[in-house]
Amino acid sequence: MSSSVSSSIRTTVHESLPYVDLEPTPAERAAAETLIASELQSSSDDSSSPSSILPPLPEPSFSPLISAELTRIASKQPLRAIDLSRYEAADPSDITSSSNSSQLQNELSRAYTAATYLEGRHAHLQLLDSFGKNAWLVGNWQLEAELRDLERELDATKKEIDVVNIQRRRVQDEVGGELKGLDEAWRRGIGRVLETEIATEGLRQQILEKQRGG
Repeated sequence: MSSSVSSSIRTTVHESLPYVDLEPTPAERAAAETLIASELQSSSDDSSSPSSILPPLPEPSFSPLISAELTRIASKQPLRAIDLSRYEAADPSDITSSSNSSQLQNELSRAYTAATYLEGRHAHLQLLDSFGKNAWLVGNWQLEAELRDLERELDATKKEIDVVNIQRRRVQDEVGGELKGLDEAWRRGIGRVLETEIATEGLRQQILEKQRGG
């Protein structure tokens, strides 16, 4: 999990001030990635992480039908949900004079089923032969119309993105000098604070030495 998170962080770009901030150097980027990887590693090794506190997942429970289906899929057996033999015509050689009435009734029922299926299939093939080409052309025309609408929407969105980027760059260019001045002032302030702390520490050491000598 940590590797996928690390990969997403490294490939994601979070732009705050892209037209003001300078691009980090390869050394700075490598240092930042090292810190991120170290933090992710330490968080994954932490025993108090939320994943270790959560209770274990319960064992899955399936009905006998689902269990049988999962077993069939695991064994790569074909699905035989429909009995295709009912659509097959009976073999006349199987019908003999010694066949009883029940067997003849079953064969007759199967023949009716097969005849109904073949009749519907024949009607569908006739409709497909007569109107299939036109239906296909109409479907293509509708898809082309939808594609044109999507392309227009995409072009409009791209134009909106370009406008937003232009406005953002103009705003950042206008305040870029002020932001750089504030950054330099902040750095000078931090430097003065450090210098003051160093001077204070030096003065404290001098006072301690005088107290010891006195």
